[in-house]
Amino acid sequence: MNQRRPRRPAPRPPEGTPAPAELAGMARAGLAGAVRLARWADAALGPGRHGATADGKATLSDATAERAAADLGLSVAQVRADWDTARLAGLVEVHGDSARPGWRLRAWDRDDSAVLRGWVALFDAWSLASPEPEEHEPAAVAEVVSAMPQVLSFLQLSAGPVPVEQLLDLLQQRVTELRTERCEVAYEPGTGRPAGSPAPASAAPAADAPLAPLLDWALRALASVGALTYGGGQATLTPLGNWAVWVKLEQICVAAQSPAGNIEQSAEDMLRGCAQLRPNAARAEYRAWLAARPVGSAVTELIDAARGDDALLRGLAFEALRVVGAPAEPDVRAVVAEPALRPYALLWLAEHDGIDPEDAHEVLTREEATWLWVDTAAAVADHGEAPMLVRHLESAVQPTVPQLLDEVRAVGHPRTVQVLVALAAAHPDPALAKAVRRAAFQVHTGG
Repeated sequence: MNQRRPRRPAPRPPEGTPAPAELAGMARAGLAGAVRLARWADAALGPGRHGATADGKATLSDATAERAAADLGLSVAQVRADWDTARLAGLVEVHGDSARPGWRLRAWDRDDSAVLRGWVALFDAWSLASPEPEEHEPAAVAEVVSAMPQVLSFLQLSAGPVPVEQLLDLLQQRVTELRTERCEVAYEPGTGRPAGSPAPASAAPAADAPLAPLLDWALRALASVGALTYGGGQATLTPLGNWAVWVKLEQICVAAQSPAGNIEQSAEDMLRGCAQLRPNAARAEYRAWLAARPVGSAVTELIDAARGDDALLRGLAFEALRVVGAPAEPDVRAVVAEPALRPYALLWLAEHDGIDPEDAHEVLTREEATWLWVDTAAAVADHGEAPMLVRHLESAVQPTVPQLLDEVRAVGHPRTVQVLVALAAAHPDPALAKAVRRAAFQVHTGG
């Protein structure tokens, strides 16, 4: 009998939280425009068709935006907004000058979990959804972004409308705490002056003003992704926003349950069913699945699953191919030229040739190793818990985080923005999270 990891009972959400299917319906409604544009891009901008971008940086060319606007009956501005939303939610991926659907779009109509993960990815990227206020220093913007989780937690606990003045006071307190944690000088609440220093003659009595426009920007950005409603001097979490904040607070990993009868499933479903098993139990499942079908067709099916857009399945497929062994070598060698499979195939071939698995990574170039790091991080972001993503930093070949970010930006993985946004949201170090968030913004804007 297979040994499954013991599962802790899922904590009950707050009373009144809509059911997952209802939440997924809300997410589908909120992202309907982005889904529509992503499907248009799939049909109009796929391989062999006109390019999605003019510069290969995932920004729609003017001609393509105008074409989409004409085809869909939208304004060019709305097309660009929906395009950005689709990218941040993982509905569309840009590869050079062509666009292709993300794995979430393929599962959109049948998989509520994929829909909710797409919305949470957009929620995590709220600071990229609206342009930063240009008149404010980037450091001040970063402080507000770092402080907003506490503001959101307060909104969630309040379970109703909260006056903006109350949120502004909380934001000021949190920003002051962040500065204190960095051993900076303490600031008088609401003044922007070091504690104990005399107030300038022209100082306004309510010097929360520098933070007020930044809070306004943050609330408007969160409203734009559907996390809250904002108006009339107050803010209220939407049901989706309330659920997302609760999920973050409880650190819940939304993972598909292992389906019954893995042996009878397709390769993709079998791999998903094995995702939560211990390594030995997973290998036993792979062996049983392989024994039930001809090895040639089994290998083909596993490689097809690896070609999909779910990075978790890519890694698991090659684990199953390790169980196949020598009969899989010709097929694995044949996919070395495919960029998305190349690092996995090279590692498989190195181990097959007798190289110790701990040393096999040496066959990868620095760029291939970085691409693999991002792909693995995408799997963790989609299917793992936040602490796993933070620990994944230690596996990077780069000796420093700045060097890692530079090379991650250059490697061109289609999930780079989502990975960096998720890492910034998960990392407990505010300074490192700020640097990662800045890198995500630069990739998002083509910088």
